Amino acid sequence: MLEAAGKDFALSATTTDAAPERVLRGILLILASVVLFSVSDAMAKLLRLQGLPAVEIAWLRYIVFVVLAFGLAAHGRVLRQRPKRLRLQLLRGVTLVGSAVLFVAGLGHLQIAEATAISYISPGFVTALSIIFLGEKVGVRRWAAVAAGFLGVLIVIRPGSGAIQSAALFPLASALCWAATIVITRRMGAGDRTETTVLGSAGTGLVILSALVPFGFVVPNLPQLGLGLAHGICSSLGQYIVILAYRQAAASALAPFSYVQLLFSTSLGWLIFSSVPDGGTLLGAAVIIGSGLYTVHRERVRARERAAARA
Repeated sequence: MLEAAGKDFALSATTTDAAPERVLRGILLILASVVLFSVSDAMAKLLRLQGLPAVEIAWLRYIVFVVLAFGLAAHGRVLRQRPKRLRLQLLRGVTLVGSAVLFVAGLGHLQIAEATAISYISPGFVTALSIIFLGEKVGVRRWAAVAAGFLGVLIVIRPGSGAIQSAALFPLASALCWAATIVITRRMGAGDRTETTVLGSAGTGLVILSALVPFGFVVPNLPQLGLGLAHGICSSLGQYIVILAYRQAAASALAPFSYVQLLFSTSLGWLIFSSVPDGGTLLGAAVIIGSGLYTVHRERVRARERAAARA
């Protein structure tokens, strides 16, 4: 999913007014990233079905994550820079790794499309958490969009139907952790460089997972080890491509295309696992995506209003 699962590298500065060719380049990069994220999720599900714990799968992924983050930090010459808001950096690392582990845990019980659809509720969580921790004001229309998003989740989960039930709590909790990550990032402001934040989150997550992975550790065979590292490479490469995309165009222009991941996830679920989401899942996903797109639209409107006020 284009979240927890891995949008951490998307913290770079975004372009607010880009030429059409740059917007097109950004869209193509986002589409490339969602393909990588979908493949990464499919690999994680394969490993879960083979009996590897979610923590162990995330640990393998974070090994690759740290290597790439270290390379970015070295390239940006920030390895010796101490984070200015260390506590928030550490807390951000905790919520980010929580999002990753919970999503992978859900893949052991849900179709990829179901888990991905539920995770799209994260913008609603961001709205709610921003009010509590950032003091933002939210109008009736945005609250309506949030309510619609949660309605979509209920349609996917269908409480009492026995269809998904408690397994849906994993991607739901993952979305909440990812939303907390975004809110913490906003709270930190622009004090630290992107490379510093990425390396801090990667390092914090690897330390936490390294402490947890011995509990219930399953020795992977060579194919599983290779698949786990490939999972990390696809996820990390997808995250890096997101950086490149957001350097080409504004987030509000690119965010809608991230929802294409549901199409790729559904296709991979059918090709690899012979699983096809039912009508309820597709309907719920459509409601959640509509809610997210409207939230993106309102964010764009608010950004224009703030720019006009400053002018």
